[in-house]
Amino acid sequence: MTTATRIDGKAMAAGIIETVKAATAALAPHTVPGLAVVIVGEDPASQVYVGSKARMAEDCGFHSVKHVLPAETAEADLLALIADLNADAAIHGILVQLPLPPQIDANRVIQTIDADKDVDGFHLLNVGRLGTGAIDAAFVPCTPAGSMLMLRKILGDDLSGKTAVVVGRSNIVGKPMAQLLLAANATVTIAHSRTKDLAAVCRGADILVAAVGRPEMIRGDWVKEGAVVIDVGINRVDAPERGTGKTRLVGDVAYEEAAARAAAITPVPGGVGPMTIAMLMANTVTAAYRAAGKAAPRI
Repeated sequence: MTTATRIDGKAMAAGIIETVKAATAALAPHTVPGLAVVIVGEDPASQVYVGSKARMAEDCGFHSVKHVLPAETAEADLLALIADLNADAAIHGILVQLPLPPQIDANRVIQTIDADKDVDGFHLLNVGRLGTGAIDAAFVPCTPAGSMLMLRKILGDDLSGKTAVVVGRSNIVGKPMAQLLLAANATVTIAHSRTKDLAAVCRGADILVAAVGRPEMIRGDWVKEGAVVIDVGINRVDAPERGTGKTRLVGDVAYEEAAARAAAITPVPGGVGPMTIAMLMANTVTAAYRAAGKAAPRI
């Protein structure tokens, strides 16, 4: 029975933030990285996320702007705001918090953001750059970018000979994660809810990335002995043992079970989550360097 190495996302994220701060200081006084965060409506979870992103941007020394629009905002008004931000030379990164209200077409909004300011990495131009291997020119979505850094810390840059299974096929995590693994020479399978005998597919993975959004769906006996497990899931579940109405956060992987078999594993919380916000800051400082005609620092 192995005792897995716990991959500390909080510590890794802190290191990335220090690099971002130093890169920001090196641009001064001529350029200050600018990040605009846009939220439509009063969704409590979105408010928490946006607040933490804005605070981190300020902590990094960025010019941080937050636009909070009412839930009934018309799509045309949101698109007009994005056009203004696209044209604003003081803004290098634009992030529109998802989900958006039903009257707004999220895809149209994302594609309206200038691809050079698309620090979320969702614009089709950035998706295409990643998909064709032009990773250095792309903005890579923050969660898979952070997950890849965690993997590299354990396994190194070259994943030749490694079998990777990504459980989940979202445009935000699953697909870009698979592209990053392919670029690092891993042999990649994308699995999902309709995969036949999902447990058996997972058991073949040297690298197992869980991004399905179902609490503790991946059990310990789905994990190959000595695998590296990246748990992208953040699920809130009832925790009556903590008191009436209390909850706790769990991932998509049954942590204790998986940790008994894996060589290394990310915890939830404290794993991929902190890395996501750190990579957003890294993408923003990269955008500022590109806008200034300078080579961006390697994160």
